[in-house]
Amino acid sequence: MSSVSLPTLVMGAVAYAPKVVTIWEGFKAFFAQHGLSFDYVLYSNYERQVEAQFNGEIHLAWNSPLAWVRAERMARARGLHVQAVAMRDTDCDLESVIVVRADSAVQSLQDLRGKTLGVGAIDSPQATLIPLDHLRQAGLVGGRDLTVRRFDVLGGKHGDHIGGERDAALSLLAGEVDACCLIAGNHLGFGMDGTLPAGSTRVIARTGLYDHCNFTTSPGVPAALVDRFVSLLMAMRWDDPQVRPLLELEGLKAWQPGRTSGYGLLERAVDDEQFYSHDGRILPADYRY
Repeated sequence: MSSVSLPTLVMGAVAYAPKVVTIWEGFKAFFAQHGLSFDYVLYSNYERQVEAQFNGEIHLAWNSPLAWVRAERMARARGLHVQAVAMRDTDCDLESVIVVRADSAVQSLQDLRGKTLGVGAIDSPQATLIPLDHLRQAGLVGGRDLTVRRFDVLGGKHGDHIGGERDAALSLLAGEVDACCLIAGNHLGFGMDGTLPAGSTRVIARTGLYDHCNFTTSPGVPAALVDRFVSLLMAMRWDDPQVRPLLELEGLKAWQPGRTSGYGLLERAVDDEQFYSHDGRILPADYRY
């Protein structure tokens, strides 16, 4: 279908959890009340969603950081343009941690030589790609200097479901791996929900800061539709009782303008770990989504 001729702004989102339907039904109603005709299409994985951005199915996508990297590479290789137009306040300046058990003899990254590291799913930016690249920058290459045990849960969802991170954390507690990689927020959350009992783990390294999800425009999307969409997002207020439940479900307090400066670490990791080619082709032969 032709995105230019559509009066309705159509957005893609990945169904990584049942709450996704509730979230976007709520946003659809909000936009309708403010005069924007809006609909959404759910995909089972980010790879198909990004590809849909280039065949006219959707005007924009709620993309993971890894999906943004692929979309931008595909666009650049084709002489096209995509843009990150908005993101959550909670998408900015995140970090991942490498943790060990509190009683572990491992004190630093170099102590991981010859050890086993638990990571998330193959396509998790926060629990696999960025931490493995952080180790690489310290001279430790997975598969060469240490064993990497991957917890491949729900491939194609780019780690959004956090199941792989939880499995890696439990494996650490069970003594099956010597260290594991988690986004810092999940490390904190696992401490609060009892997955990692208080005092049971210790952080030995933190990655640099990086950004997470963004709304990515598709090539050729009508600018007026996107401008209206973004202006309504930016007008959403935490103290609005109608809006606040939607923001809570989507995990933010305020929308921010999109930026791409926070994707440098992931760009490097994608190249170093050979996940996507420079034109956005998927490289790992064992990636299942």
